Amino acid sequence: MKTLIILAHPNLATSKVNKRWHQELLQYPDQVTIHELYQAYPDWNINVAQEQQLLEAYDHIILQFPFYWYSYPPLLKKWLDDVFLYGWAYGSSGNKLNGKKIGLAIAIGNKQENYRPEGSVMFTVEQLLSPFQASMQHIGAIALPHFAMFGASFQATEQQINQSAKDYINYIIEHQSEVARK
Repeated sequence: MKTLIILAHPNLATSKVNKRWHQELLQYPDQVTIHELYQAYPDWNINVAQEQQLLEAYDHIILQFPFYWYSYPPLLKKWLDDVFLYGWAYGSSGNKLNGKKIGLAIAIGNKQENYRPEGSVMFTVEQLLSPFQASMQHIGAIALPHFAMFGASFQATEQQINQSAKDYINYIIEHQSEVARK
């Protein structure tokens, strides 16, 4: 079973973490399919039917992106708005994503300790990801625990980034196994 990675980074070439994760993913072509939104849609004109077909072909989907202003990058948000349509993803006849396992892999610029109620951000990552959790529930998908790398913008060493790439692959394989067992 393969995992579909929806990669949404507006400038992957300058990324530290997402670029390294991408390099690691490329070493597992039998395990993952990578779909780069910013490469596929530089004009932001999303082919909705094609995207829906792609999603229907996978039971394990990961949205990979940098945490932008405590949320998704703008093209990923547009992609979700355009693709997860009434009558397809939700509504009385919208069931195409029911039961699919969908997770997030996010590179977070700030330190992990700042994502506490008493930290500088004043919210946990889980609280900030609650719209994603609610959306997955609304479409009948199963939201997987997120995978995150903190300190991506400033503090992360090359060794930490390399380790996170290995951990990311392990996260994917672990959840592939869960999907296959069910």
